[in-house]
Amino acid sequence: MDHINFQGGFKMTNINFYGGVDEIGGNKVLVNDNNSSLFLDFGMSFSTANKYFSEFLQPRKANGILDFTEFGLLPDLKGIYREDYLRHCNLTCESEPSVDGVLISHAHMDHSAYIHHLREDIPIFITPESYLILKTLEDTGSTSFGEMINLKKSFHLTHKKNVKKGPDNRRSKGAECMVERDIRIIEPYKDFSVGDVKVKSIPVDHSLPGATAFLVDTGDEAIVYTGDLRFHGRRRDFTEKFVKEAKKFKPTTVISEGTRIDKDSNVNEESIEKTASNLVSNNRGLAIVSFPVRDLDRFLTFYNVAKNTDRIIAVSLKLAYMLNLFNGNGYPRVDEMAVYVPRKDWGMMGDECLACLEGNWLPSSHLHSYHTEQDYKNWERKFLNWDNTITYRDLHENPGDYLFGCDFFELKELIDIKPENGIYLYSKTEPFNEEMEFDFQKVKNWIDHFNLPLITEGMHGSGHANGVELLNMIREISPEKVYPIHTEKPEEFNNLTDDGINVVYPELSIKK
Repeated sequence: MDHINFQGGFKMTNINFYGGVDEIGGNKVLVNDNNSSLFLDFGMSFSTANKYFSEFLQPRKANGILDFTEFGLLPDLKGIYREDYLRHCNLTCESEPSVDGVLISHAHMDHSAYIHHLREDIPIFITPESYLILKTLEDTGSTSFGEMINLKKSFHLTHKKNVKKGPDNRRSKGAECMVERDIRIIEPYKDFSVGDVKVKSIPVDHSLPGATAFLVDTGDEAIVYTGDLRFHGRRRDFTEKFVKEAKKFKPTTVISEGTRIDKDSNVNEESIEKTASNLVSNNRGLAIVSFPVRDLDRFLTFYNVAKNTDRIIAVSLKLAYMLNLFNGNGYPRVDEMAVYVPRKDWGMMGDECLACLEGNWLPSSHLHSYHTEQDYKNWERKFLNWDNTITYRDLHENPGDYLFGCDFFELKELIDIKPENGIYLYSKTEPFNEEMEFDFQKVKNWIDHFNLPLITEGMHGSGHANGVELLNMIREISPEKVYPIHTEKPEEFNNLTDDGINVVYPELSIKK
């Protein structure tokens, strides 16, 4: 592994890109001078990960970080990775971290997923909303690499008590393995320090709550990092204020996203709400919608659609869990909607237990109180007895009363619901890689099987600004130079050279 090197003699800032170059996502930008260093985001590169791995071909936890560094998914740097993974693979663990912190712009996985691999004593700077989203992912997820808020020590042994035979140690598990990360909650527009570097968080509008840009002052460089942003969402005023704050900062450098740099139009949430409301109001059957679970602005759009059409929106247990953490902070409370409870292993709930026990091999009360509850994870059980929970029977018997949130993994619920004369609204980005195309074809197969019209047109608004907006934003901020990242078309930024702004194509500091 390489050490993070600093320039000696005089103060000089280096910017190294370990992701986000010529691709959408995977941002990992290291900013360092001769005294301090920090990462701007620490996310997964979906394009690189999909080249080598898939749902059933995953990196091995037993190999620590080595499966990730082999393919350039993680930078080969000393002093940033968790001790349990390093020692298990006979790699040296430095006594102190080599970076002073990681700034997370928002909680999308292409910006935050690889927090899991970081050592717990590296401060993670995030907004309150990003904290709640990452907590939801950690509490409700089942992936092998999802330890965002807490680190759970792997390959950890402790001594047994009263050993009579065999080795005198055992695998640790549960609470004794949990270690809290150094999470620092940041406030908007307030200065804070990461080592000797001065930073300010500026909220921006994106397709999930808590997105922020950063103003980074190293003394030698004044850097604006946009994260991901847009000007057409429900909080567009956040991004407009960011541009003003960034301009006042008088930056030498802007590190800008460019996801839609080649586009010149947008679809906003108000338009989606109007179009969807018209479609749902003209349909008497079950209205079904698929939208990104963390996009709470899109959820709010369809919450409004349900209200506009005299329906109740029915959300998944995962979305209910996240909304419950937000506790009504800018979004509807969980008791203002229906929570859909799917059947699990035993496949029985409520009175259904009685109908399935004609053989009397177990008392129905025992099955209902134990086996039915045991089908559900601890975080799910809190919702089971809420007054606003519904099942497939409610949607089958009263389809016109509901707008059902049905994501890819909830499609199997349609077998029980048996929707007739309904409608399916697909409110997600169109597939842009082979894996997404395969999944989208499966969605179409399900929807065709149940004879539901699949509506995609006008149902999705991007979380990213278009090219005209991005270029005008950078012109307004007026830096000396701009690094285009999070884009497959960095050359589209060349128009800025006519404005005296130097466009610098970043080079990837990591093998792929």
